[in-house]
Amino acid sequence: MNATRFLPFLYFATLLTAVISVRTFSSSDPCHPTNRRDPRTLRWDQITVLINGYSEFRIPLLQSIAAAYSASPLVSSVLVLWGNPSTPAQTLSQLAHKLSLSSRGAASISLHYQPSDSLNTRFLPRSSIGTHAVLICDDDVEMDHKSFEFAFRVWQSNSERLIGVFVRSHDIDLFRKEWIYTVHPDKYSIVLTKLMILKSSYLFNYSCGGGEKMTEMQHIVDKMHNCEDILMNFVVADETNTGPIMVGAERVRDWGDPRNDGHGEDSGRKLRSRISAVGLSSRGMEHRKRRGQCIREFHRVLGRMPLKYSYGKVVNAVGEQGLCKKGGKLVFCDQV
Repeated sequence: MNATRFLPFLYFATLLTAVISVRTFSSSDPCHPTNRRDPRTLRWDQITVLINGYSEFRIPLLQSIAAAYSASPLVSSVLVLWGNPSTPAQTLSQLAHKLSLSSRGAASISLHYQPSDSLNTRFLPRSSIGTHAVLICDDDVEMDHKSFEFAFRVWQSNSERLIGVFVRSHDIDLFRKEWIYTVHPDKYSIVLTKLMILKSSYLFNYSCGGGEKMTEMQHIVDKMHNCEDILMNFVVADETNTGPIMVGAERVRDWGDPRNDGHGEDSGRKLRSRISAVGLSSRGMEHRKRRGQCIREFHRVLGRMPLKYSYGKVVNAVGEQGLCKKGGKLVFCDQV
């Protein structure tokens, strides 16, 4: 084989070896003591980003989101956690290569093939995480840099609590006398993993702590193929006896929300339709019922309700509320 023909083969073999090595690493025991970093070696001034990837339709969007995070000086590294076992090896090798090339800053982007499609695997502790803070996010949610920086600052002042942008609530259905999953206009108790900042040690608590009860609740997540975010809220609230914190954001685009409109060019409309169709939340009322069932099951297993309500949200700036007259119009006084 001459050198010219050998190069493409060597290129593909190298990529495939990288993917296989990731698979091998991911299959090792995540709860082994060697996978738990000494807290004294972890950084407080940066954050590790864990992006959950599954749908091949979302790969272009995933690459864009990963690259944007890698460009931030606040980010230590970006880990793409691929949880679709049916994705061809060639697709994974190409994705791994593209991700490595798309890094826009000092933060590296790496692909990690998950050992299964269980949603519990997105909370596996990883020895490569070198920060106290971890951002868990989906592959279809884009957040502007200013809002991301603000959310991280809020976490630095409240490192024991979950920080997020998308929130929901638990409640009691008095007629049926059972726990439900809902949305309240004035309070919340659950931060969604669409975008969640948490202490990296909570990954170990979720995956390796809690004994038989935690194992049973993880089995519920697998059975429902849902609710891993609710269970993490249970874990943190039970340990800290506090509720989460919602932060305000200037621009957060949720491509997977089924409420995305259908306007625009045909190609763009088709892409948005494909992206939103693969999201769990696109199931509507059935999705909400399932999550209510999860809350009831977690409560049954744990024997108590640890979720705590929080009120209001933290905003980046407080604007002037007074109105002044300018050019014959009433405007906020700080705009005069």
